[in-house]
Amino acid sequence: MDTIQNPEYFKGRGAQVNTHNKFAAQRYVAEHIEGLDEEFLENSNTQLIEEHPKKIISVNDSPDLRMGYSLNPYQGCEHGCIYCYARNAHEYWGYSAGLDFERKIIVKRNAADVLERQFNARGYQPQPIMLSGNTDCYQPIERKLGITRAILQVMLRYRHPVSIISKNNLILRDLDILSPLACLGLVHVAISLNSLDESLRQKMEPRTVTAKGRLQVIKRLSDAGIPVMVMCAPIIPGLNSDEVPRVIEAAAHHGARGAGYTIVRLNGAIGELFTDWVYKAYPDRADKVLHGIAACHGGKLNDSRWGTRMKGEGHEAESIRQLFKLSVRQYLGNRSLPPLRLDLFAPKGGKQLDLF
Repeated sequence: MDTIQNPEYFKGRGAQVNTHNKFAAQRYVAEHIEGLDEEFLENSNTQLIEEHPKKIISVNDSPDLRMGYSLNPYQGCEHGCIYCYARNAHEYWGYSAGLDFERKIIVKRNAADVLERQFNARGYQPQPIMLSGNTDCYQPIERKLGITRAILQVMLRYRHPVSIISKNNLILRDLDILSPLACLGLVHVAISLNSLDESLRQKMEPRTVTAKGRLQVIKRLSDAGIPVMVMCAPIIPGLNSDEVPRVIEAAAHHGARGAGYTIVRLNGAIGELFTDWVYKAYPDRADKVLHGIAACHGGKLNDSRWGTRMKGEGHEAESIRQLFKLSVRQYLGNRSLPPLRLDLFAPKGGKQLDLF
């Protein structure tokens, strides 16, 4: 991979700027020619913002998503992945989808208590809950706050099915909860891994665990009997699209039972953020990368169409689809994840209520 020569590139962050929040009346700009903006850009302080929701389960109505329910204990993410679709949601909180997304983290300390109340609500019907479909539930601050761990304890106590997606090895801390969930058929884990190239990861996902580290997570989970798959997402033409076979082969070797993928789409502020980033990180190939993304989405960088937004369309997207399909067939064969059980759900946290 290329070595960054651009002196304007700020290491350790995915976003290089704070994009304008479309809901804000005022605009902040960083453009001092004397370089006085560098302190703002390089500032690594993380600010925690408390949120106290009355409900914690979100209902998904998108036909592109398998899970009907999702739960996000955090909004914003210190991982700083430049392509993250969740960045746009930060604007609803009054912040930028750029650097603010990585440094202003909204935390929901009462998430486990709220979840328990919803489980006990009259008429609640269990469905697998995706934890978390927006920002990583095992991002760095989880090590200190333990909100995700408390949520999983509620899941186990109520015998509720849960599907987790993460790219952080902190998930291994909770093997003592995940293992009994797996024994009951109540958990799936997807480990996000879209490149084995460490140089690319450092630029594209600056505060995440290495590919080698994530493969070890897959192995540890698999060895513990926890159904785990690899999520090759997102695939970015011209950056990591050629790595699909190697990623799936490595994940299969470490015990993955399945694989999934999405093609990157740059909706909202992410288009501006990614374009700025790719010209700074990979100036020699930036045009090729952007043209490749547009080729998958009808000539645009963004795509909100159900049915095509995740996998794209056209020759470029079809080529990626075939490469993924062949790789799964070759390296994963007939492996699959078992279905999640819904029949064990125990309101009030115990089966004793079945007697009444």
